[in-house]
Amino acid sequence: MSRTLHLNLFIHGRGHHEAAWRHQGATTAALTDIRYYQQLAQRAEAALFDSVFLADALAIGDGVEHVAQGGLEPITTLAALAGATERIGLIATASTTYTEPFNLARQFASLDHISGGRIGWNIVTSWVSGAGPNFGHDRQIEHAERYDRAFEFVEVVTKLWDSWADDAVLDDRQSGRYADPSRIRRINHAGRYRKVAGPLNLPRSPQGRPVFVQAGSSTSGRRFAATHAEAVFTAHLEKSAAIEFYADIKSQATVLGRPADQVLILPGLSAVIGSTEAEAQRIWRELNELTHPKVGLARLSNRFGGHDFSHLDLDARLSVDDFPDPSTVQAAQSRAQVITALVARERPTLRQLLHSLAGARGHFTTAGTPEQIADIITDWFSSGAADGFNVMPPILPTQFDVFVEQVVPILQERGLFRREYAGTTLREHYSLRRPESQFFQPPVAIRA
Repeated sequence: MSRTLHLNLFIHGRGHHEAAWRHQGATTAALTDIRYYQQLAQRAEAALFDSVFLADALAIGDGVEHVAQGGLEPITTLAALAGATERIGLIATASTTYTEPFNLARQFASLDHISGGRIGWNIVTSWVSGAGPNFGHDRQIEHAERYDRAFEFVEVVTKLWDSWADDAVLDDRQSGRYADPSRIRRINHAGRYRKVAGPLNLPRSPQGRPVFVQAGSSTSGRRFAATHAEAVFTAHLEKSAAIEFYADIKSQATVLGRPADQVLILPGLSAVIGSTEAEAQRIWRELNELTHPKVGLARLSNRFGGHDFSHLDLDARLSVDDFPDPSTVQAAQSRAQVITALVARERPTLRQLLHSLAGARGHFTTAGTPEQIADIITDWFSSGAADGFNVMPPILPTQFDVFVEQVVPILQERGLFRREYAGTTLREHYSLRRPESQFFQPPVAIRA
C-alpha cells in the first residue's frame, strides 16, 4: 500500500510569524472570536486536511505589548469547531503537569463523542516558566520530573478511557437495564504522583481514546514519543536533522513492539508563498521589518529557561559559547538544541537569529512559489524525513488560502494527497488502529 501524505493546519493567532498580526494580509478578527477559528477549520476541511491543531500556554508571554496573544482555551474551542465541521480531525493541547487526569479524561472523551470520533490530544509537560506559579507551584517543575509525571499521567487516563467496555451501555428499556456493571470497572490507580479510583463516568468514546500527539524532541521527549505518540509534531531547521529524528523515533517504537506506521512524524513547515520567488521574499522581508527585537530576545530567553541575552550586540556573529548548554535547560530542551545547532552551523548575527525564530519559533521556514513549496514537501516526504507536515502559515488567513488554492492541487496531481476523505474519524484519516481496551475483550461487532 502506498503512503499517503498527511497535512495538519496549526492555527496560531493571526499567523505563525510573530509580526503577522501587523501585516495587511492578517485577519482583523479578535483572537477571542470563535467564528475566526471555525472559518479556518472549515477551510481546512474543504481542502481535505487530516486535522487542525490548537496549541496552548499556561502563562501569558513577556511580549504581549508587541505580539498578539490571548487566544481562546483549546479544549472548549474544539467543542465549537466540532459543531461547525463534519470530517476534519480536531487536536487540542493539554498539560500533564498542571491538569488532573480524571478531568482531562472526561473532557477529551466528551469531545470525541461530540465530534463523532475526530479528537486528538497533544500531550505537553508545560515548559513555560510562568506556568508553575499560576497553579500554586513556587518553582518550575524540572524537565526530568515533568516527563516522569507525563508517563504516569498517560497511564492513568488510558485506564480511565478503558474502564468502560465498548458494549457496556445496554440502553434496554424493556428489561430496565441501562448498563452492564460487569463491563465497567474501577482502575484503582495508586502511583508516585496520582491516586485515582475510577471508573470514568461516561462511556468509551468512538475512537476508544483520542489520538495521542506529542511534540517534545529531547531524549526524554523522544522516549515518550516512541512509547505513546501516534503523531509527532516536531521542529527541524534542515532536512538532515529531520531524517535522523524520523529514523530514531521509528526505530525506538519498533523496539518497543509498536509498528512504525503507527507513529506519524509531522515536522512543522511555515512557508511564505508568492506567485514568484521575488514576491515571496518581499513578503518575508515585510514581516521581519515589523518585528520588535524586545520580543525576540524575550522569546529566546524563555527557550533557555530565562537566560539573559540582552548584553549581546544585535549585529555581532554568534557562537555556541553565547548560549547555555541545552542539556542543562529546564524549559524546552529540544528547541534549545535546535537553536544552538543552527548557531553552530550558520554563525548568524543575533538579529538574523531573531528573524529566523520570528518566522515559526524554530520550525522550518522557507519562501518560494507554490511549485517550490510542493517540491520541498515531496522531497522530505519521499526521503524519509516526514509522513506529512504540520502546516504553519506565517500569515492567517491569506497565506493558508494560497497554500490551499495553489500547493494542495500540485500535491494531488502528484498522487501524494487525497482527493476525498476515506473515513470519518481522525484515526481513519491518519491510518491508525483503534486501540482495544486493556480490561475488556471487544464485542464481536467491534472486533470484526
